[in-house]
Amino acid sequence: MSNSQGLYILLISVHGLIRGHNLELGRDADTGGQTKYVVELARTLAKNPQLERVDLVTRLVNDPKVSPDYAQPVEPLADKAQIIRLTCGPRRYLRKEVLWSHLDTFADELLKYICKVGKIPDVIHSHYADAGYVGCRVAGWLGTTLVHTGHSLGRIKQQRLLEQGTKQEAIEDHFHITTRIEAEETTLGSAALVIASTHQEVEEQYSVYDQYEPDRMVVIPPGVDLNRFYPVPIDWQTPPIQKALERFLLDPHKPLILALSRPAIRKNVSRLVKAYGEDPELRQLANLVLVLGTRDDITAMEAGPRQVMTEIFQLIDRYDLYGHIAYPKRHTSEDVPDLYRLTAQTHGVFINPALTEPFGLTLIEATACGVPIIATADGGPRDILAACQNGLLIDPLNLQQIQAALHMALTNTEKWQTWSQNGLHNVRQHFSWESHVEHYLKQIRLFPRQRVQSRLSPLPLSPAVGHPDWSIPETNRLPTADRYLVCEIDNTLLGDQEALQRLIQELRAKGQTTGVGIATGRSLKSALSMLEEWRFPMPDLLIAAAGTEIYYGPQIVPDTSWQRHINYQWHPEIIQEAMKNFAGVELQPADAQGRYKISYFIDAEKAPTFRDMIRHLRRQQISVRGIFSHNMYLDLLPIRACKGDAIRYAALKWGLPIKQFLVAGASGNDESMLAGNTLAVIVGNYSPEIEKLRGYPQIYFAKGHYAWGILEALEHYDFFGGLSPIKPEILLV
Repeated sequence: MSNSQGLYILLISVHGLIRGHNLELGRDADTGGQTKYVVELARTLAKNPQLERVDLVTRLVNDPKVSPDYAQPVEPLADKAQIIRLTCGPRRYLRKEVLWSHLDTFADELLKYICKVGKIPDVIHSHYADAGYVGCRVAGWLGTTLVHTGHSLGRIKQQRLLEQGTKQEAIEDHFHITTRIEAEETTLGSAALVIASTHQEVEEQYSVYDQYEPDRMVVIPPGVDLNRFYPVPIDWQTPPIQKALERFLLDPHKPLILALSRPAIRKNVSRLVKAYGEDPELRQLANLVLVLGTRDDITAMEAGPRQVMTEIFQLIDRYDLYGHIAYPKRHTSEDVPDLYRLTAQTHGVFINPALTEPFGLTLIEATACGVPIIATADGGPRDILAACQNGLLIDPLNLQQIQAALHMALTNTEKWQTWSQNGLHNVRQHFSWESHVEHYLKQIRLFPRQRVQSRLSPLPLSPAVGHPDWSIPETNRLPTADRYLVCEIDNTLLGDQEALQRLIQELRAKGQTTGVGIATGRSLKSALSMLEEWRFPMPDLLIAAAGTEIYYGPQIVPDTSWQRHINYQWHPEIIQEAMKNFAGVELQPADAQGRYKISYFIDAEKAPTFRDMIRHLRRQQISVRGIFSHNMYLDLLPIRACKGDAIRYAALKWGLPIKQFLVAGASGNDESMLAGNTLAVIVGNYSPEIEKLRGYPQIYFAKGHYAWGILEALEHYDFFGGLSPIKPEILLV
């Protein structure tokens, strides 16, 4: 792969609707500030001379209910930047909470795209938990730097929902919060750098995570596009959105109190309407303008937004606010700067009364247009007001504070002018995208560039490993094969002698273009011994010790670059010390251990749960990947190691198409290699912990046990013919 001097940065933002023009901000809960953030970041990065290429990767959506823009595989953003859309589950638009089962496929599609580009990114920057899950996998396969921005965090969301009285079962059912938090923990353990928007985000939000390491976190506030957000020009013409507002207002020339957000409960807009409605003087001073995304029919909205809009309409009616309040049904992204400028022109004020606010992009947009701001005393607004000195912080639950702040902004002309000028000056100093990118690249340059070799370099033979003397092929078939069979040994390939012999016969008769691999939890010595005992031919690819070791046949050449790659944050002595006091946990014999694998026997009746043990390690800042199988075996591995990642690493190195791999397994130890774009079979004698994969795309549950199940899958997938996988099930959302 090429290695020119310019940086290649790849941004991942999976959910929502992302395009380079007329962003549908507020369309739904998934199309908010994050989509704008990543588009602006990509554009501004591309302007920097240090950058050679910027790709913003998201999911491709081909759904008649949304614009055909989101079905375009490539959309240019700037000279060196583009949006890349990849397949991720069904073609229709899905909310982010139901994308989890499709993210392994998305990761495989991303790896395939990178191979097509022919250049490994210097940085993969993931945005939000779902992209973090994908970024961890792909950056791990490539051995490149992972940077992460959380935008919002699952543990905080769960905590606030519980405080509001939502039941844990309902949170889990709707938000898949456990899966999200686990992805966030893994991402925090893997990322070389975490970019936060505020100090509060680092100190109060990330700190509740087991993998909290503030030394790897940096605060770089988002920027504002000063070419779009600027004060009212001298020759400014009446914008289209003004006519939309005039439909609602008796006196449209009064100052505006502008609130712009999604119609979400946490945005607290209903309390703002109540504060306005209960203060007759405010109604005389100013009009209230609520721009809350777009809608056609509130009865067709999701439950949360529908509840918010219904409550607002009830309050409008209760306080008889007709003629004093505007609530347009739709607006475009081009209308947003005009809304701020209208507010500034009328000497109005922008207000963000949200219960919580991680950052608040709208606050710096309004500031850049010369509008004073009133905002909740939480998160981003505290940093913004401290830097810009252009408004007031409020308790969003205190009606009197909201009213008093609005009165001051609307009646104190001198204060309004000071706030407006302070904001215009300071926002350019602290919150421009150019400033953001300058600090961003300064951090990125601290990391060395890492590369995965595109072809296998000659590596020495391991003198400690002898060659079994059965069916040794003269050459490795991986470079010439067009399909690949990779099997776990225990309870999958081996277990029924008749079935195994039938499988060997099938491979000899029909598998001339088939590469064969083994992926096992056993040590190399143990795996070779078992294969020799059962008279199975030497594999072309041998992944041992639960994915921590890769060897290539027929001479069993170790892939030492893989071991260097997974050595990241691996401290076996510290891990064993942290595990030694658990009841019901016993180290397996020495021959079951590996340089990068610590294996235990687990007595499920005495030992803590698997999740509790992993959290115990994380709380001590120990980064590990845990694999629990057969309700009695626990393997602790480096954070970058597992069978699935090892397969993909080898496939990338050899240039092998992952869609032409058939992988076979039977336990939780095999889960990482079964999900994704591979063809997969779970043999009939599988362990219960892997039942959760039923229904995943391209995972076939065979009826036959051991190698009979593999033979069944060969027929099911037409493995020696067209390699036609089953069609993914259509999920009901």
